[in-house]
Amino acid sequence: MERLKGAIIIGFLRVFSLLPFAMAQRLGAAVGWLLWILPNRSKDVVRINLSHCMPHLAAGERDDLVRQTLLDTGRSFAESACAWMWKPAKTVALIKEVEGAQVLQKALERGKGVVSITSHLGNWEVLNHWYCSQCSPVIFYRPPKQQSVDALLRRQRAQLGNRVAPSTREGITMVMREVRRGGAVGIPADPEPAVKSGEFVPFFAVSALTSKFVPNLLRGGEAQAIFMHCVRLPGGGFKVIVEAAPEALYSSDVNEATACMSAVIESYVRRWPSQYMWSMKRFKKRPAGEKRWY
Repeated sequence: MERLKGAIIIGFLRVFSLLPFAMAQRLGAAVGWLLWILPNRSKDVVRINLSHCMPHLAAGERDDLVRQTLLDTGRSFAESACAWMWKPAKTVALIKEVEGAQVLQKALERGKGVVSITSHLGNWEVLNHWYCSQCSPVIFYRPPKQQSVDALLRRQRAQLGNRVAPSTREGITMVMREVRRGGAVGIPADPEPAVKSGEFVPFFAVSALTSKFVPNLLRGGEAQAIFMHCVRLPGGGFKVIVEAAPEALYSSDVNEATACMSAVIESYVRRWPSQYMWSMKRFKKRPAGEKRWY
């Protein structure tokens, strides 16, 4: 069954990648529109997450945000299909603005290890190609269940000579070694970890189990952390934003450092709320005694 699912997924990816980019985006938005009008679990999860994280919104405002989020989710899928199938240069050409490129360059010049932190905001696959065009990082990722899809993503995400590290014990070791030797890594910080690997810290004033992998990597003060995101521009194309991490992220108090990381990601999501992947079950694990959301 997983082999069949993998073949279907790859087939859809190839179809999207054959289209002109603007048409692929429109088709992706159409998929998002279907998610909006039809009963489905993704819409339910978006609505649940937004009801907890943005309780101040009126019902009509929240419905508008749910709808726009699903449209942007469809766009992200279509854009990612193109990024996975195209040559990296074609994807990077979609980036119209870069803010803070000098922050990355200065961090690389130190030669002490660079930990680039991102989240599921905008399009992280487009960001991956831009980042890998600037250096040769190790990209940390969570493998999909379908082996054929995983093989495709491993190959396509490493077209520029970089390496990828799955979220396994071996992958974690690879990332740690790369940082210790002064190399660069890229880590999405918002997937929910195992309880033993995370800390409950605020995210939109809600307790969210958040990975402490990055704070642990930064212990000792040798490596430098930066935040990187790639957001969709209203007129078409993308904008990459690079920002130095606050000092609190280097705190020896793991909870404080993890909370700092969560707060920075939240600040980006507040600026582009519909471009965040609210369909992710970000709050699946709850503090002891708290009712489950999903």
